[in-house]
Amino acid sequence: MIVDSKTSYPAACNSLETLLVDEDALTTSLPAVAEALSSKGVSLRCDQKSKTVLASVLDRHQAALLQDASEEDYKTEFLDLILAVKTVPKTSTSETAVDLAVAHINEHGSHHTDAILTQDKAIAQRFQEGVDSAGVFWNTSTRMADGQRFGFGTEVGISTNKIHARGPVGLEGLTIYKWKINGEGQTSLDYGSGGKQWKHQKLPIADHGAYARNEDELEVLRKFRASQNGTA
Repeated sequence: MIVDSKTSYPAACNSLETLLVDEDALTTSLPAVAEALSSKGVSLRCDQKSKTVLASVLDRHQAALLQDASEEDYKTEFLDLILAVKTVPKTSTSETAVDLAVAHINEHGSHHTDAILTQDKAIAQRFQEGVDSAGVFWNTSTRMADGQRFGFGTEVGISTNKIHARGPVGLEGLTIYKWKINGEGQTSLDYGSGGKQWKHQKLPIADHGAYARNEDELEVLRKFRASQNGTA
């Protein structure tokens, strides 16, 4: 997934630019990842901890290609076969570690797409809730952030804004509305209490409506559940 995120199309806006590595994974997972990336021609710009570990386990040629990362690298969209690597320091809990990663991403990232690779569902959900990006993935490539892959049809753009569109944008995402009413003299005061009734459809409140056949049954359910919650 990491190799795909970086190398399948390095110039894409959903390409991987920074790899955050849990300190416990420096000697277990990172060496194999670094070898795979190096074989694809990816240049690694590492912090001191990750560089020290990789320099001791990679072959001489690969180790010689390791570079020191600058602070600027962690907020750079390289659009090339270059990847910044940073260590998430060991902490007392996994929650604290993932919070550090989230804080780094929210400060340095583009708010486009970010992903976490983990077998821990709770940690993945914490990451997905905390990262302020248009796409936040769990155990999949960042390159999956694409309108066509989302089923939007032809992608016409990408947005990291929160209004009007966010994430991959298809034609529907660019659509605005123009409302036309063909009336027969209606006014707003014709409707409401004691006047004409709207043709609005009542929607179920929570799951009460799934069990109520009419308004009387719905009211009985409300009162019963209120009494069970001690709010009656």
